[in-house]
Amino acid sequence: MYIAVTSQNSRNITGHAGKCHRFWVYDIEQGSVKGKQLLELPIKMPLHAQQDVWPEPLAGINVLISGGMGSGLYRRLIQSGILPVITVEDIPDQAIAAFLANALERFPPQSHHPCHDHAH
Repeated sequence: MYIAVTSQNSRNITGHAGKCHRFWVYDIEQGSVKGKQLLELPIKMPLHAQQDVWPEPLAGINVLISGGMGSGLYRRLIQSGILPVITVEDIPDQAIAAFLANALERFPPQSHHPCHDHAH
């Protein structure tokens, strides 16, 4: 399983998944992290611009964790077989650990999602 986490600054989980260009991608095997890598999409390839096909570096993900996303992107992820997860967790590694333990608090897509303490 592959889990992508939005992380525009490469340190924190960021909101606005549709505009994000940097993602930590975790390789999960038997419930454990086997590796992670930072992927960066070209500036002209944000997720909100994708309609039918996800950008190749993210095409194989099973889960997308973000601090926020609109309902349109949320629906398109589900239709593609990708589980969208909106959370207020700020640290990617902690979000992954909580997700794998089925303890990550999740929120529905909405225009005013629960905000982090940092600026978006």
